[in-house]
Amino acid sequence: MENKVGIELFIVPCPGIGGKLKKYPEDFCVREELGTDKWEGDGDYVLASVWSRNWETNRLVRRLSRELRISRRRIRFAGTKDKRAVTSQWMTFKVEPEKLAKLNIKDVEISEIKLSNRSLFIGAHQGNWFDIVVRDLDVDAEKVKLYSQEIGSYIENLGGFPNWFGVQRFGTVRPITYLTGKAIVDGDFERAVKIYIANPIKGEGKECYEARKNLEDGWDYKKALQDYPHLLTFERAIIQELVKDPDDYVSALKVLPDNLLKMFVHAYQSYLFNRFLSERLKKGLPLNDVVVGDVVLPTDRDGYTVLANSVEIKERNLSRASKMVKEGKAYVSAPLFGMESELSRGEQGEIERKILEEEGLENRDFVVPEIRKLSSRGIRRSIFSPVKDLEWEVNPKGLRLSFFLHKGSYATCLLREFMKLPGELVNRYS
Repeated sequence: MENKVGIELFIVPCPGIGGKLKKYPEDFCVREELGTDKWEGDGDYVLASVWSRNWETNRLVRRLSRELRISRRRIRFAGTKDKRAVTSQWMTFKVEPEKLAKLNIKDVEISEIKLSNRSLFIGAHQGNWFDIVVRDLDVDAEKVKLYSQEIGSYIENLGGFPNWFGVQRFGTVRPITYLTGKAIVDGDFERAVKIYIANPIKGEGKECYEARKNLEDGWDYKKALQDYPHLLTFERAIIQELVKDPDDYVSALKVLPDNLLKMFVHAYQSYLFNRFLSERLKKGLPLNDVVVGDVVLPTDRDGYTVLANSVEIKERNLSRASKMVKEGKAYVSAPLFGMESELSRGEQGEIERKILEEEGLENRDFVVPEIRKLSSRGIRRSIFSPVKDLEWEVNPKGLRLSFFLHKGSYATCLLREFMKLPGELVNRYS
């Protein structure tokens, strides 16, 4: 599955411990770091901490909007969280604080309710604290201690790991969001819809698999509404629209929440980014150092990249930029390709151009006139994810890890270095 979404390498030259992630929701705890002092203040919005267990963010927002009897657009959040986890995240609501305080939803708790003069947006948070347990390990206790120490020390010395977009960005059971996004960018909205609502993939569950398979057999949308289980909320919404007009695929897509709809195109951009990064490592180019042609992003005083201040690396600034990158004051970047993106130069630029040619892509393809909100200018993203306060311990449950990651970085991409199966090949990165 990782290979399908562009993740092809491990960087730590040490065997892994295998194991199982998220055996129980409590094995994957996430606490969002917002910096609430920047958001507090008299205003028309209500800021609150939302604790949840086993709730995917989009479905939680849908339930909250129904219980509060307000539009989904009146609920905003900073980061999307996984379903099988225990998470604590911040949201803003356009609703009376008293009404929010009275909410009673299973496995959801609302706390720290306070007024705010503005609403949250995707990426408004600073990062996330993780506390994770990996169970059912594939090696004995002695090797778990040995390998964990080697892997943890390697990552600590390196200061981080490749900033891949994790598999959950593309759909953990059905990794098809990037394929839907590619179809949208290609202007093939029929293909986009059918990939999303049909396209049965084993592992999803028999009822869902059979429903998707039956739809593909005849594209009978009225019958599909009877077959599709109600847990496929968004697929059913699209199908209901197709019952009205079976050929209006653009309108069918528009029934989806904006953040989910945009995720399709973003997932395709993420797939391209993963491929850019994989090829860079395959060619032996550095992860946390620079070569001529790279584009680096300096950091602010808090260590977060400043997109507006990107710098192209040439011979004259190579030494200075290398020093900054090694000190964590700047990071090498690759494009999340869009209509205004400029490619790197040098060897990294050659990698990017080759992959875009293979995909048949140009900048203008990311202009989507049929659904303008899906048009994407493109930005740059660091290829390296720093990790802070990394700790690990072996206990009777398995391996427990805790750490902090900047927003947009995936804990699973750090965990995969620990959890690779013994014998899996690694990139001998140095």
